[in-house]
Amino acid sequence: MAQPGATLLARLAASVGPANTLTAREDVEPYVVDWRGRYRGVARAVVRPASVDEVASVVRICGEHRTPIVPQGGNTSMCGAATPGSDGGAIVLSLSRLNRIRGIDVRNATMTVEAGVTLAQAQAAAAEQRMLFPLSLASEGSCTIGGNLSTNAGGTAVLRFGNARDLVLGVEVVLPDGRLWKGLRELRKDNTGYDLKHLFIGAEGTLGIITAAVLKLYPAPRSRVTALVAVKDADQAVDLLTRMKNALADRLVGFEVMNALSLELSRKHHPGSPDPIPGHPWYVLVQADDPADNPQLGDMVERALAEAIDAGVVDDATIGHSDAQRMQLWSLRENISEAQRREGPNIKHDISVPVSAIPGFLGDSQAALAKAFPGVRFVTFGHLGDGNLHYNLSAPLGEASDRFMEHAPAANRIVHDLVHAAGGSISAEHGIGQLKRDELARYKTDVEMDLMRSIKAALDPHGLMNPGKVL
Repeated sequence: MAQPGATLLARLAASVGPANTLTAREDVEPYVVDWRGRYRGVARAVVRPASVDEVASVVRICGEHRTPIVPQGGNTSMCGAATPGSDGGAIVLSLSRLNRIRGIDVRNATMTVEAGVTLAQAQAAAAEQRMLFPLSLASEGSCTIGGNLSTNAGGTAVLRFGNARDLVLGVEVVLPDGRLWKGLRELRKDNTGYDLKHLFIGAEGTLGIITAAVLKLYPAPRSRVTALVAVKDADQAVDLLTRMKNALADRLVGFEVMNALSLELSRKHHPGSPDPIPGHPWYVLVQADDPADNPQLGDMVERALAEAIDAGVVDDATIGHSDAQRMQLWSLRENISEAQRREGPNIKHDISVPVSAIPGFLGDSQAALAKAFPGVRFVTFGHLGDGNLHYNLSAPLGEASDRFMEHAPAANRIVHDLVHAAGGSISAEHGIGQLKRDELARYKTDVEMDLMRSIKAALDPHGLMNPGKVL
């Protein structure tokens, strides 16, 4: 237990330095409000260690004082996973100063980075070595590797490279008792017992604090083509996905779907955005990459799209060959989330279903929601290639967004029940956090919940790691 006479804050300040033990209200404020502005908490302090030894020291001190810890990276959580509760008993442990790239092994195609390195910094470091770290998110300039791993982030390249979990070979973790697990293995084959890293990837900081990771790297693409494609509905989009997979194989890296309203909002809040093929109900953004210098890649994409047009699967398409053209097309997709934030509160769903079930799910859910909430507007976009939709609901025209948000519990029940019936997940890539904690218990089986609680109790018996999240 705590040393007699030693206060928690004094010990923390001695461990990381007074300048990195923040207690003034104005200093703490940015760390206790989530990115969406939905959750606001209270913290005893914000502690910013600069090394893994300092992280371990902070965790030990908090354990002796029975003080909860809320780990935080870039504070970009969509589910309130990095926001403290309202009781004021926890500290926020910011990993922003653990921001070193420890090394890049080009011959092994790996990179070892600390948790506070932003995703954009990791991408840039790989690019300097003519390599690719393929995880890609709209928030990559501010989200961090630690946060990406703790939520098992997805993004736009999952179709080709998988989720964050699939891009990690080893992790370094400070356990809830302050011990350090040095699991930074650089092996692609290691069959020596349980693969412990997967306990911490996707656990949202509830089982320990990821302080560093070994990431997989790939050859950087030398040929890239982006196409914006117009289709009539989700059924045609799924047909197009099958066609593009057959035509491009592993060169197909991204396949994003967007309905017309989502692009309308993107352009509204980002003036000057392109509108090359207006007037269609649905759009698909196709990304094709080749690590080889392949001058035929554009022809391959054009030929596949021409065949799809002839077959009645595609209505129109435009292709971006240059970097500037590709960036303009991608900006339409990447600006949707920020546009929705500026537009006002909306009921968000980050769901996944089998790709083949997407058209049926959309038909059933839109019918049920339109009946329950006449005039509701659907802002639907996401990663169709891996079955992940951001299925968001905006207020009917003329209805205040704040008032519409009162329908969130009823809307969630309709959407999540239909997702569950389709064999899907209520959280595809954003995690559980505070937002979906109760929903998780509704859709997981008793056996699954018992297993999760048993793991939590074994590693964190005092419940100090990110309390109130996930479980």
